[in-house]
Amino acid sequence: MSQHIPADKINVRLILVSGKTKEFVFAPSDSASDIAKHVYENWPMDWEEEHVSSPNILRLIYQGRFLHGNVTLAALKLPLAKTTVMHLVARETLPEPNSQGELKTIPGNITTNELQLETVRGLATILKRALDTKR
Repeated sequence: MSQHIPADKINVRLILVSGKTKEFVFAPSDSASDIAKHVYENWPMDWEEEHVSSPNILRLIYQGRFLHGNVTLAALKLPLAKTTVMHLVARETLPEPNSQGELKTIPGNITTNELQLETVRGLATILKRALDTKR
């Protein structure tokens, strides 16, 4: 799946909750919103079952954290000419940052802890499928 990556670009391998993956090449100046829009406009044919109604609900997860729309790849200090793995999910809103350890409720009446648990379960499913296919 890997391709030649230009020296001034970052290859991003996106993983859906279903386990499907696709690689896209971006500039370090591209933001999470730019990436979501590009992916939406170039939605892979083998992802048709997961197609969403708008790029505005696509969210990137990097190292277990949701990326807010204005965060650039450069701000994440991602290495150039390398592949970085992120997860792509459909979410109406992002959890609010909270440094007090309190449970915050987001639209839909779920807490950020519940959302984190849902994300962990999704990632566990992806890992299980990956391991099962290697056997």
